Amino acid sequence: MKPHDPECMDIFARLSEYLDGELSPEECAHFEKHIEGCAPCVEFVNSLKKSIQAAHGFHSPAAPEHVAPEAESRLKEAWAAALARRRES
Repeated sequence: MKPHDPECMDIFARLSEYLDGELSPEECAHFEKHIEGCAPCVEFVNSLKKSIQAAHGFHSPAAPEHVAPEAESRLKEAWAAALARRRES
């Protein structure tokens, strides 16, 4: 892979869709053909698969039954700010 190879960048950007089975059979075939011949993409796919497996094994504690209004307000503001930053990038 060359630095910033457009095909690899597309693979990286859409890999979650591929792993979640959200791509068409044609798109999947294209991804698989590229991935099998690209060592950096193979490494990236394997890394993401390990991350997904680790996340499936994570169990968070139960959410608190009550959140103070001030804390809820701050959390909502932080969430809105994070979404706004995401839209800007």
